[in-house]
Amino acid sequence: MVWVVIKVVVIFTWALVTVLYITLLERKESALIQDRIGANRAEVLGLRLNGLFQPFADALKMFFKEDYTPPFVDRPFYLAAPLLALIFALVPVGAIPVADSLNLGGKEFSLSVIGSNVGVVLVLSLLSLGIYGVILGGYGSKNKYGLVGGMRATAQVISYEVALGLSLVGVLLVFPSLNLNEIVHMQNRYVLGGWVPLWGIILQPLAAALFLIAGMAENKRVPFDLPEGESEIIGYFLEYSGMKFGMFFVADFVEVLLLAGLFTTFFLGGYNPPYLFQDGFHFPWGGTWLLSPVWIRLIQFITFNIKLWIMVWFLLLIRWTYPRYRFDQLMDLGWKSLIPLSIFNIIITSGVMAVIK
Repeated sequence: MVWVVIKVVVIFTWALVTVLYITLLERKESALIQDRIGANRAEVLGLRLNGLFQPFADALKMFFKEDYTPPFVDRPFYLAAPLLALIFALVPVGAIPVADSLNLGGKEFSLSVIGSNVGVVLVLSLLSLGIYGVILGGYGSKNKYGLVGGMRATAQVISYEVALGLSLVGVLLVFPSLNLNEIVHMQNRYVLGGWVPLWGIILQPLAAALFLIAGMAENKRVPFDLPEGESEIIGYFLEYSGMKFGMFFVADFVEVLLLAGLFTTFFLGGYNPPYLFQDGFHFPWGGTWLLSPVWIRLIQFITFNIKLWIMVWFLLLIRWTYPRYRFDQLMDLGWKSLIPLSIFNIIITSGVMAVIK
């Protein structure tokens, strides 16, 4: 029980701190693209450190903003919506393996909060439940514009959930397991004399592209930000302010973290760096570097974070590069392109696997 509590505190603290600095990276990356400096005014003891304290200043500001609840809202639904949006974005993070399990004193300790043999199904199920935060936010606001925004967002999320799930079928055909940790282990194999790792992105490049596009649409951010494009389109959180709006805002960035973490797990070899095995590094040129289990888990955790931040940087780069789709273009892309391509990938992968076996 104590170990479970420690894991919950450590993993979700890591996730929330990572989300804080994703907001800083987004501001810095957008500033770089627009030839600006970016957020750098927050300081502690006279030190600014180029904006290092800015995420914590933003979080404090959000906590102390006026939190107004309109008198005409449906209070149970209105109050539940941001909480559901945040919970169903944050909980799946606990299922992502950030390092391999550790054996101490003959006991196996999983470093994932939610270690499950059906982790893939669990993550997809929890992600699909996040739609309730969206639709209840629009419905509970008792505002017709908010309701239309919630319905538009619901249509988008449902459409791209289909493509997201189908894109993973090809991966599961190549790595036949629903356990996320086992999928990572299966990617730690090598070909061409031990030089090339069999990561998911190498064996399933089309699935990787489809998963990434569908995941960005699920995340509801540019170029798929029609549910919340505040400057042109009224979104489902129209009537929210203060920390209730902040929970919707944080949920979006948690989903960025979740998408980057899942892509790393399925397609980039997860937490394993190239040539790292259970007892240390075994290099293809013949060298070895044996390490203790604790050092190996530390290297795995650092490797996972490096891959995660590379993916976050790439997702933010797309967010600040591409213009917004029209809604008809959005739906056409999902139903007429991503889903047929996902089915095509399943058929080709099934044929190849049948021939190989």
